[in-house]
Amino acid sequence: MSRFLLVSASMGAGHDAVAHELAGRLRAAGHRTAHVDFLDMLPAGAGRGLRAAYRATVRRCPWAYQAVYSAFFRDRGAPGGRRGWAPDTGPFAAALESRLLDVVDRWRPDALVPTFHQAAQVTGRLRAAHGTDCPPSAVVVTDFAVHRQWLHPGNDLHLCLTDAAAARVRASIGRPAEVCGPVVPAAFTTAARTRPGEHPPSRWAREVARQGRGRPVVLVSAGAWGVGQGLTATARLLAGADHLPVLLCGRDEGLRVRAAGLPGVLALGWVDDLPDLMAVSSALVDNAAGQTAVQALAAGVPVVGYRPIPGHGAEGVGEMAAAGITEHASDEKALLGALNRLALPGPERERRITAGRAVFTADPAALLARWADPRTRPGGIAEEGGVSRRAARERRGTSGA
Repeated sequence: MSRFLLVSASMGAGHDAVAHELAGRLRAAGHRTAHVDFLDMLPAGAGRGLRAAYRATVRRCPWAYQAVYSAFFRDRGAPGGRRGWAPDTGPFAAALESRLLDVVDRWRPDALVPTFHQAAQVTGRLRAAHGTDCPPSAVVVTDFAVHRQWLHPGNDLHLCLTDAAAARVRASIGRPAEVCGPVVPAAFTTAARTRPGEHPPSRWAREVARQGRGRPVVLVSAGAWGVGQGLTATARLLAGADHLPVLLCGRDEGLRVRAAGLPGVLALGWVDDLPDLMAVSSALVDNAAGQTAVQALAAGVPVVGYRPIPGHGAEGVGEMAAAGITEHASDEKALLGALNRLALPGPERERRITAGRAVFTADPAALLARWADPRTRPGGIAEEGGVSRRAARERRGTSGA
């Protein structure tokens, strides 16, 4: 069995959610896992400051975040025709190399698994600089739009959401990439397949029966931080069109309080039983192409992208629509038209549900376990002169826990 060190970041909830789900699956298969937060490795207070600055910028100055994204994330091309990766894409990576290497020396993992783009820069630099002294790294890409900060040629493998994303990795850095689809807890798929009457009604089924009065339930996602443009206006629009909009405000209590006063709107804070809520929902209006969107796909809930947040949100919403997984509504008329087609039973709704579920092509934890196993991974795990990497480090006197 292998030891995996997952490197995530508490930027919102999506990157951590992927890391925790992967860790649970790996442990269930008998492997050992540890998890570190990229932000916790920064100097004291810097991680909290970076998170607060990012949140404030996306919320209050989206144009500024778009400028940062365009300058440091978006592909600007590279000499010689290869596009995507450039050596200036990891501003924190150099400072964090030694900190992550200390963790590696203490825990002695067999593989590194970054689920955050800046963490992928750090692991890539470590692999490039230290070779077999550093474990191999498999990047789990959580975005549909693979921006260039996910890309560093030092990493050994990228696990991607779609064929297009994997092709982007191979073309950009010439490194292996496989398609696994999103990482979503099994509860979302299980809830979607539960037939009426099999179990007692959930609290959301009872709430919908009380408030819905036959109106289709449409979730409006604002992510963990309650971020987005015109969220309450979207909820009012849907309520006026005879839907029951359920605004998911995340941990933004101010947004929840403001939306709670809107007639015909159900405003919720952080929801711990989201699979049950999705099981009684007809569609999701999404603005980030993040975890809520892929959870809806697993639950058989059609997704419509609308008013995406800048940067990775806008690009991801576009990539999902281009892949035929979701729709992207450009204005209010298009949004209502999409919901009229997708929120009610019919062949178009079924086609969209089928396309969404088809994106889950493989178990990423199983792919990681097979890749990290020296018996199944080509060449074994970073062997050094016929001696395993761990044995070589111990022979040189490397300390470890």
